[in-house]
Amino acid sequence: MTVLSGKGAVVTGGSRGIGRAIVRRLAADGATVVFNYASNTEAANAVAAEVRQAGGRAHPVRADLAEPGAVDQLLAAAGEQLDGLDILVNNAAVEIPATPLAETDEALWDTTMTVNARTVFLTLRHAARTMRDDGRIVNLSTLNTVRTVPGIASYAASKGAVEQLTRVAAVELGPRGITVNAVCPGATDTDLLRHSNTAESLARIPAITPLRRLGEPADIADVVGMLVGPDARWITGQIVLATGGL
Repeated sequence: MTVLSGKGAVVTGGSRGIGRAIVRRLAADGATVVFNYASNTEAANAVAAEVRQAGGRAHPVRADLAEPGAVDQLLAAAGEQLDGLDILVNNAAVEIPATPLAETDEALWDTTMTVNARTVFLTLRHAARTMRDDGRIVNLSTLNTVRTVPGIASYAASKGAVEQLTRVAAVELGPRGITVNAVCPGATDTDLLRHSNTAESLARIPAITPLRRLGEPADIADVVGMLVGPDARWITGQIVLATGGL
């Protein structure tokens, strides 16, 4: 029996990058995983097929979290597929090109806060009402709440909100044995990272990272897998830096 056998999990943003690796890890550990994607049905179906071929269970749900009602749509689908909610991983996020405060308009701010922070609030509220005792919640944040760089005001603010939601939820849900933690990835080798950086800037990252490489999505997924498993039962309210030491 694997460590998450019989557990029902919801992962937001599970069709690519870190989210895809998290879906694969939780399913490999025995959980039944429901995950959403915004528009790329082919990629989402490929993730589900890969999981099923390995003997796991994963169910994609098309729900663009920037749209009204999308979170409810995802959670309703999860309710149909799962016997109960035991694990919630908030991974979905939008990361915008570096934009100075003076050039950041309200629409950009609103979209970032909707997907990155409001989604976490809504899923946490749902978990507070419906998650089974001894559940596990992990929210994905960012190294940029610690390592500040210009042009990321809305993104960093949204992830700062995620970290505060994590701490409050940990206190409120702790009496039911539910742990709530956040993971802050460093520079992780995803399409998003490669699209938002030049080859030269990517080449410089390993030199300033103690472990001397870019992170891989599986590096982050393994941290999440640890936090949702039984061995992390005494860890809650923590903001975990998974950065290779950066």
